Amino acid sequence: MKQKIGVLGTGMVGQVLATGFLDHGHDVMIGTRTPQKLEEWLDKNPTGRVGGHRETGAWADLLVLAAKGSAAETVVRLLDSKDVQGKIIIDATNPLADAPPENGVLKYFTSLENSLMEQLQAAQPGARFVKAFNSVGNAYMVDPKFEEGRPTMFICGNDAEAKGTVAALLNSFGWDAEDMGGVEAARAIEPLCMLWCLPGFTRNQWSHAFKLLKR
Repeated sequence: MKQKIGVLGTGMVGQVLATGFLDHGHDVMIGTRTPQKLEEWLDKNPTGRVGGHRETGAWADLLVLAAKGSAAETVVRLLDSKDVQGKIIIDATNPLADAPPENGVLKYFTSLENSLMEQLQAAQPGARFVKAFNSVGNAYMVDPKFEEGRPTMFICGNDAEAKGTVAALLNSFGWDAEDMGGVEAARAIEPLCMLWCLPGFTRNQWSHAFKLLKR
C-alpha cells in the first residue's frame, strides 16, 4: 500500500532509505533544518520532497528516524506531539559515542539497561516506535541480495499493529522481520550494530547481514 513516508535524517542512511521508499512506490519527504544538504539527492530523485521536521511530521503517514544517535532525541523533540500521535516511527538509530572503536568494538553512550529507543519512546510517548534497519550497513538496507537467501531484520516495539506494518515494509524490501518483543528488546538489538561492524573494522569485511535459522 502506498504511503507518505517522512525520513528524519540527511545522512547516507536517511538518503538511501528515502530513495528506497521512492523506488518502492511511496511518497517521500526528508525532514531537515538544512535543505541545501539535499540538493544532489533531489536532483537524482525529482519526485522526492524536502521540508522542515515539523512539516514532515505533520505530512507523513509513517516516519523513519535516521539521524545520528547523539542527535536523535533532539530531532524527535522537534516534532509536534499532536502531529505524531499514533504514528509509526521506524527507529534506525544507534547510540554511537564519539570515542573511536576499541579493537573494532564500537562504543555506545547507553547501557544494557536503557536503550536509545527507550529514551526516544519516552520523548514522544504518543508515537509508536519500531526498531529496524540499525543492524546492517546502508548498502544492504534496500533489496539485499545474498546467496544464502533473505536476511533477518530484528525489530521490536510496544505496538503489535505497528510492528506488523513495519514487517510488511521490510518484506517488500527483501527482509524477513523477526519480532523480538517490546521496546526493552532494543537493549539487545542496538548492540547488533557493534557485532555487524566488527568484521569491517578488523578485516575490512562489510558485505554481510544476519540470518536467524529456525527448526
